[in-house]
Amino acid sequence: MRGATVRSVRDPIDPQQLLAGYVAGWFPMDVDGDVGFYETDPRAIIPIDGFRVPRSVARALRAAPFEIRIDTAFDEVVASCGGPRHGGAWLTPRLAGVYSSLHRAGYAHSVEAWRDGRLAGGLFGVALGGLFTSESMFHRVSDAGSAALVATHRHLVERGFALWDIQMASHHTERFGAAGVSPARYRDLLEQALALPVRFAP
Repeated sequence: MRGATVRSVRDPIDPQQLLAGYVAGWFPMDVDGDVGFYETDPRAIIPIDGFRVPRSVARALRAAPFEIRIDTAFDEVVASCGGPRHGGAWLTPRLAGVYSSLHRAGYAHSVEAWRDGRLAGGLFGVALGGLFTSESMFHRVSDAGSAALVATHRHLVERGFALWDIQMASHHTERFGAAGVSPARYRDLLEQALALPVRFAP
């Protein structure tokens, strides 16, 4: 994995700066007080037409399904996702606040798995045109994160999205079809996705 910083922001970061970074093919991390914009090589995506559900996950979700909700507990999802990531705390309160602003503006969304009236897991990300970039995921109950992934895929298909960016793959996301593409290929896919007149929410 190669990380490259193109901009570092010490002052309160503007939500528009984050959106501009995504449009340019970068993603933010707050490291040691600086918000940097990065790319990875390879860039991890989950091909929407290549998504797969592991058999063990499918069995678990059939046996004990979750209630799926969208955008009903965004701030709680973000707060639950905060903490270490690849050796550092990337989602600081400052950056979490920017994502909350993007949520209020209609750009950031959460996909939530609920059970017995309690938030069991979920993920959040940013939607621009036909791009959805998953930022982080968490679970409090076994398989709740997987349920959120499955529900996100279903939603992206229904809404006509073309590109699902996860930035860096993990063993878990690879089980669902995550793959790496070059930065150049990613930007080609990004350009096509951004041109689509689709929305994450009605």
